[in-house]
Amino acid sequence: MSLEFLLTSLVVVLLPGTGVIYTLAIGLGRGFRASVAAAVGCTVGIVPAAVASIIGLAALLHTSALAFQVIKYLGVAYLFYMAWKLLRDKSVMDVSENAAPASYARIATSGVLLNILNPKLSLFFLAFLPQFIAHDAPNATAALVGLAGVFMAMTFVVFVGYGAFASFARDYVIRRPSVMTWIKRSFAGTFGLLGAKLAISN
Repeated sequence: MSLEFLLTSLVVVLLPGTGVIYTLAIGLGRGFRASVAAAVGCTVGIVPAAVASIIGLAALLHTSALAFQVIKYLGVAYLFYMAWKLLRDKSVMDVSENAAPASYARIATSGVLLNILNPKLSLFFLAFLPQFIAHDAPNATAALVGLAGVFMAMTFVVFVGYGAFASFARDYVIRRPSVMTWIKRSFAGTFGLLGAKLAISN
C-alpha cells in the first residue's frame, strides 16, 4: 500500500459530498453520538459499491445505460427526499435541549441509502482502486479488498471528525434558533443541488 494511495484517498474523503453533508447535519442537529451513527451508515453504504467494483458489477453499470439510469434516478429521488425532509420535518435537526432521542438505527440506515443509491460510487471504485494495483500482482482481488478496507476506515474516521466538529458547534446554535433555520435551509439546498447535479450528469 503506497503513500500515494493514502494521500489520494484522504483528499477524496475530505471533499464535501452527500455523506459529509449528511454527517454534518446530523452532528449539528443531534449531537456527536448521532453523527457517529451517520458515519457508520455512510461507511457501510460504501461496501456494496466496493464489492460491485471488485467483482465487476460496476462494469455492467458502465455498459448498461438502463441499469445506470435506474440507480441514478433512485439516488436523485432520495437526495430530493432528504432535502424535503430537512425543510419539513422539524425533528431531523431539532437542536433544542428537549429534543426527542434520535434513532441511531434510522440515522445509520439513511446514511447507507445515500451511498447505495449513488451509482457513480461503484464507478469511482472501478476507476480508482486499480490504479494502485500492479498489473502482475499475484492476488489482485485480495489487494483490492485491502485498499477498499483502508478507504472505508479512512472514511469513517474523517466523518466522525466532521461529526465531532458539528456537535461542538451545536451549543452555539441552540442559543440562536435563527442560525439553525438558515443552516437547515443551506443543507436542504445542498442536497437539492447534489440531486440536480446527479440528475443532469452523464
